[in-house]
Amino acid sequence: MSELQSKDKEYIAGTYARFPVEIAYGKGSEVFGTDGRRYIDLGSGIGVTSFGIADDSWINAVTSQLSKVQHMSNLYYTEPCVRLAELLCEKTEMKKVFFSNSGAEANECAIKAARKYASEKKGKDYFTIVTLYNSFHGRTLTTLAATGQEHYHELFQPLTPGFVHTPANDLESLKNTVRENRTAAIMLECIQGEGGVIPLDAEFVKGAAELAQSEDILLIIDEVQTGNGRTGALYAYMNYGINPDIVTTAKGLGGGLPLGATLLGEKVQNVFGPGDHGSTFGGNPIACAGAVNIISRIDDSLLADVKKKSDFLFSSFEGADGIESVSGMGLMIGIKPNKPAADIVRKCIDKGVLCLTAKNKVRLLPALNIKPELIAEAAEIIKSVCSEK
Repeated sequence: MSELQSKDKEYIAGTYARFPVEIAYGKGSEVFGTDGRRYIDLGSGIGVTSFGIADDSWINAVTSQLSKVQHMSNLYYTEPCVRLAELLCEKTEMKKVFFSNSGAEANECAIKAARKYASEKKGKDYFTIVTLYNSFHGRTLTTLAATGQEHYHELFQPLTPGFVHTPANDLESLKNTVRENRTAAIMLECIQGEGGVIPLDAEFVKGAAELAQSEDILLIIDEVQTGNGRTGALYAYMNYGINPDIVTTAKGLGGGLPLGATLLGEKVQNVFGPGDHGSTFGGNPIACAGAVNIISRIDDSLLADVKKKSDFLFSSFEGADGIESVSGMGLMIGIKPNKPAADIVRKCIDKGVLCLTAKNKVRLLPALNIKPELIAEAAEIIKSVCSEK
């Protein structure tokens, strides 16, 4: 064990099962260890570094703002925060934005907005949020309660009350659950990322949107992992032709700096008043300057390229030796090997490819602008590892 790894073990809380890889620097979708080893990065920090490592355009945007003001209280105005909110609203037709620091915080804000809206419109007993089994919405006590995976709940009882779960793609069950509870909102991921990179059926998502409309409740779409170009659309819900009331996002939004956003639609645009919610670091000008750069560059040409790379990866893996199935959308891909996914990931690291797991699948979340030749090289390595006897 190296000195760095020893000090990590001594001083950092043991919440991560780290791989024995020490990343020193990188460029684009290639990173290098302290030992000089080169890796193709297909994880992008779990979908965070949208345009790769040390992206020049992003660096310029961030460092330019860094030399002006690195932080200012939300008691005052800063240009990057306002500009980012304007961009997000223009590109989504949502009406207002609340900025935070992470996906869990963005989801907490969405839950607060839904409960306040329902309380004022229907009464204080209308607070239930309906989510799906196998979902993942964050690691705070409230977003853990929203998460429909029991093993995340076991050690942290009691969780925040007011959440019920229903099976994905079972519209009748969703209808019954909504009508049996005093419901404030339905909360969905269009693709269950941590749950195994499983896209929801289009009919189910459209049915959920219609149900929310008919029952006069809110539809929240969690785009923390699926957003910001990841699926070949700016946000995954756009692939389903629906109009959510609230959208949450984080990860790839900041390009590498902590930033979450809760986008509020027409119904809830004025749900918050002064003092109803807040965040010391939310809307930080440096993080927002980086995000303005990211969002400004996610255009039709880039999204078409994401779809092209996605088609290449799906065609490469589907039917390949040792691979049972491929799921996902855009550059959010789950590969189910016929061996344990964790073993595949470890062997891929040994051969110079960094990827992730999601339950029993190998998960790929490469940078949106990863070079085609790097995708091809990495795909061959993954296939060779999966096909090993």
